Amino acid sequence: LSLMTDLFGNYVVQKFMERGTPEHRAMLAQSMRGKVLELSLDMYGCRVVQKAIEVVERDLQEQLVGELQGSVMKCVRDQNGNHVIQKCIERASTEAAQFIVDDFVGQVVQLATHPYGCRVIQRILEH
Repeated sequence: LSLMTDLFGNYVVQKFMERGTPEHRAMLAQSMRGKVLELSLDMYGCRVVQKAIEVVERDLQEQLVGELQGSVMKCVRDQNGNHVIQKCIERASTEAAQFIVDDFVGQVVQLATHPYGCRVIQRILEH
């Protein structure tokens, strides 16, 4: 976890995610389990979470994305977390990311005028 939130260490982890074997990716993703929200709100950790969402197998991706359920608005309003939510919308299956859209019900106007929320709304409209 400390390498994932380190100024330089996060790049090392991202490269392992990109170029590692599927087994390496799975091991790294498993080490993130239970910490996805914490990493998503971190300046460097959010980059590792985004990379994991891009490259891990679908079942692991769904597990990582699912950890954000109940914390969508916290992430959307965060300067780092909003990028993770955007990546979830872009890469996860519609079913796996449906809870994100569900959390927006009744809050679209408020989010559309928020500096980070508007980006997430835009991503939903694109995908």
